[in-house]
Amino acid sequence: MFEEITVCPATQAMLQKAKDENIKTCFDRVKDQKGCPFGDTGGCCRVCSTGPCRISQKKADEETGLCGASADIIAAKNFVRMIAVGTAAHSDHARGVTEVLLLAAKGKIPGYTIKDEKKLLMLAGVFDIPTEDRKIKDIAIELAERCLEEFSKDESLTFLKRAPLSRQALWQEKGIAPRGIDKEVVESMSMTLMGNSHDYKEIMDAGTRASLADGWGGSMIATELQDVLFGTPKPLRSKVNLGVLKADEVNIIVHGHEPLLSEIIVMVAKLKDMIDYAKKHGANGINIAGICCTANEVLMRHGIPLAGNFIQQELAIITGAVEAMVVDVQCVFQSLPQIAQCYHTKVITTNKRAKIPGAVHIEFDEHDAIKSALEIIRMAIENYPKRDNVKVDIPDEAIDLVAGFSHETINHMLG
Repeated sequence: MFEEITVCPATQAMLQKAKDENIKTCFDRVKDQKGCPFGDTGGCCRVCSTGPCRISQKKADEETGLCGASADIIAAKNFVRMIAVGTAAHSDHARGVTEVLLLAAKGKIPGYTIKDEKKLLMLAGVFDIPTEDRKIKDIAIELAERCLEEFSKDESLTFLKRAPLSRQALWQEKGIAPRGIDKEVVESMSMTLMGNSHDYKEIMDAGTRASLADGWGGSMIATELQDVLFGTPKPLRSKVNLGVLKADEVNIIVHGHEPLLSEIIVMVAKLKDMIDYAKKHGANGINIAGICCTANEVLMRHGIPLAGNFIQQELAIITGAVEAMVVDVQCVFQSLPQIAQCYHTKVITTNKRAKIPGAVHIEFDEHDAIKSALEIIRMAIENYPKRDNVKVDIPDEAIDLVAGFSHETINHMLG
């Protein structure tokens, strides 16, 4: 019945289970939600309280908003605002990682250490930080401080010099080389205010700078410093799909984008005390699985299996076998707690920027990350006896994969 929707047998099986149990998923909502034709073409403007205004694609050359905004301006503003919020979210992630590196290097937070000194020294070279006869922790402190400066600086971002020279020259020629990350986000939002820029080309240039500030700023800072903190990935084997869930173990899913918590959860879940605690509650062990980008972080460093992708997050709960879905930020459906109510699953939010009504909130504290992880894992274990085996249906599909192909690994493999 669901073969036309997806080729994945596990997804097909869980969609059938959802239908049988009268549970709506994103697959149902996409059919129910027709979508706004004005929004689809970028012709719906909600920038100010005078509107909202809408321009049809057929009359794009004739119609304007109440302020006189053309279809080009409205579409450009909508698009650039999407860029700005994406850059803000990714870069907020980077800021958090940088702050943790700074605190870890100063010895102020337990649970975090510098695991890739070679990468740290390489990054110090990118930032022209002297390393000779210096302690690793002092180099790390200066690197973290320099990375924090990338958010508000007036000149070009440091990582831009990694790009090919011809590309750097093009960015300078077009005036789109990004400055401080926060500066580009603020300027994009400012330009798209009603009554500000009415030149769609200038607005798109601002959006381009913001997107480059994301890729060559926030996202690159997060990627590189996570390698410093948690280790640079190397090829390893694991499995993917809903079949990685285990019928006789406590299943904890980590979901979202930031590895600061999930790394600690993986570490704490291996402790003998936690495994014994799980056995005391009738389980044979603790099984960590991931969804979305958090999943990839713990996959490529620890071989933690992937339970699924973005559109499978609801289906993981529908298996009836998940004790806790632990989420941080980004890509998390608001529907998760509603679906979890049909089972025993606890949806646990951990970040003040991403709370969900109906979920349990356990604020993740980087200063005492192990304590936060212990509380979450204990809650999941204590939830295991509440599992209703009548509702449990774990698909068989668990496909072998090889992950961990970091930039460094690829360079090494190429000689």
